Amino acid sequence: MVVGEVAVETDVVVIGGGPGGYAAAIRLGQLGQSVVLIEKEVLGGVCLNRGCIPSKALIHAAGEYHKLSSLNKLGIQLPTGKATFHMPSWQSWKSSVVTQLNKGVDYLCQANGVTVVKGTATFLSSDRIGVETGGDFETYKFKHAIIATGSRPLIPSFLKPDGEYILDSTDMLALEEVPQTLAIIGGGYIGMELGMALAKLGSQVTVIEAAERILPQTAAHLSREVLKQAKQLGMTVKITTKVEKAEVVDGRVTLTCTSEKNGSESITAHKALITIGRVPNTGELGLAQAGVEMDERGYIPVAPTGSTNKSHIYAIGDVTPGPALAHRAAKQGIVAAEVIAGLPSSVDSPYVPYVIFTEPQIAGVGMTREEAELQGYKVKVATFPYRANGRALAMDKGEGFAEVIVDQESHLLLGMHVVGADASNLIGEGVLALELAARVEDVALTMHPHPTLSEVWLEAAEAVLGHAIHIVNKSKVAANK
Repeated sequence: MVVGEVAVETDVVVIGGGPGGYAAAIRLGQLGQSVVLIEKEVLGGVCLNRGCIPSKALIHAAGEYHKLSSLNKLGIQLPTGKATFHMPSWQSWKSSVVTQLNKGVDYLCQANGVTVVKGTATFLSSDRIGVETGGDFETYKFKHAIIATGSRPLIPSFLKPDGEYILDSTDMLALEEVPQTLAIIGGGYIGMELGMALAKLGSQVTVIEAAERILPQTAAHLSREVLKQAKQLGMTVKITTKVEKAEVVDGRVTLTCTSEKNGSESITAHKALITIGRVPNTGELGLAQAGVEMDERGYIPVAPTGSTNKSHIYAIGDVTPGPALAHRAAKQGIVAAEVIAGLPSSVDSPYVPYVIFTEPQIAGVGMTREEAELQGYKVKVATFPYRANGRALAMDKGEGFAEVIVDQESHLLLGMHVVGADASNLIGEGVLALELAARVEDVALTMHPHPTLSEVWLEAAEAVLGHAIHIVNKSKVAANK
């Protein structure tokens, strides 16, 4: 098509084919809406292609490789000689996983009548959108639109990635060999996840964090467990330290850093990875032509239904204020689709779980103790250590603990957090418990299978009530101090 031709009419256009966008498009198709899903690259978005899935594939591979050094005490005798990690083989395996998932998303879109258009979308007005598709330009007229364009790495002007020495997370996951030394700028969850994985594969890793501790958005007592493991892996962690300059000289990156403790210092590494945050992809969508409002940071404020200030235009996922999490985006996308189709739907739950795939893993849902107290609750808090769990010890994974935060008067569960092996899967029980407004007795009276890691929730709940079996119960719960 050329500009000026008759627009293709559709019920809904969805801009962005990531976890939120394709979930919305598929749900709309299920509900009988005509849908055009516009994606400028590959279905699945950053999460499937360059983020969540590839990074977890690397973390898993690194974990399996790292286990080899401790198998001897389990009675497993390996042949003499040092094991090696072959990055190109891992890249092939990762690509096969991503490809399989890509095909699955594409098939589901087709099966639900979603029209997928590859191109770059721009709003022309409040009911028209233009799409550049190669050398062509197509126009679509819509009744409703869903903005699901995601986010990109925040890159300071003096730290431009070059794809070879100064890297963003996408570049890191495309490497063909493990860097001998690696400097990571930013000790948040992406930096710590990738840093610990590379350390397990043999890289000498230095993490540079401007805040007073790593994982600054996570409760301090949870992140301390990760810091312990980082040091055991030989990682160097520099806190309250800012990077002021980066130079590439003779195949190395030299970072000039400053801190109150050490003043100015230089850190040199074979590669430098930037992981200091993400920003929403909203600047080039033509939102002004559609009349959609953004805040000063480029995020689009939305109602619980996902609608913007233009009631027929919705926004979901990383372009909206709140945690940039794939499962949050998918939930928002399904809600927006259902509202568009006339169903009574809303994102009405505050319980958005988080998972950090460090060593050990961290996961949680609901309030921390500090957050609950700030909201005026009198709380009881109890923890149960992994080292007292039979399954954890049998797995040689005794680091970490589970924690429950409870309203002292009603015994309503306010928060559940866990740091330790398989925390990413264990937190599902916590999400369901809080969503059902469970009291701590509901968890304590529920029979948990033995021997499993899930028993940490049972024992933590019983500890709040003063009758845990596998730890000594304190006369007063620690939260009352």
